[in-house]
Amino acid sequence: MGAKKLSAQPKLTEFQDRIRAAGLRSTAPRVAVLRELESASAPMSHADLVDSLGDEGYDRVTIYRNLTDLTEAGLVVRADLGDHVWRFELKRSGEEHGGSHPHFTCTDCGTVACLPEESVSIASSKGVPRAVSKRAVEVQLRGLCDRCV
Repeated sequence: MGAKKLSAQPKLTEFQDRIRAAGLRSTAPRVAVLRELESASAPMSHADLVDSLGDEGYDRVTIYRNLTDLTEAGLVVRADLGDHVWRFELKRSGEEHGGSHPHFTCTDCGTVACLPEESVSIASSKGVPRAVSKRAVEVQLRGLCDRCV
């Protein structure tokens, strides 16, 4: 039990440092939101975070305000994957899940999955906006997931 607390402490300090480096006060709700997003395997909606963090005593408004602050500070990325629900991800630079990457949304069950950047190839051609060739676009694929096929 003591080893678990020791290994969690450096992560807590890392989150606090990242929050402060972004110009925000390090508060328990902000750390909790970052911790939850870091452990997520796919983007999370506000409702997902409320479900996950509600047991810790954080209300919907507190979680939403902290998501907004963390997004504006550049620590969290927000995306609408075509269903008019904002989903949030921890921005991770230099890692496989870093930066902009494509997402797949199942049109039947609504499951969202992060895809490796190399899974989608974008080629520029005549008439295509420069943003496409610079990868300054969001790529979102929709279809049936393996469970729903």
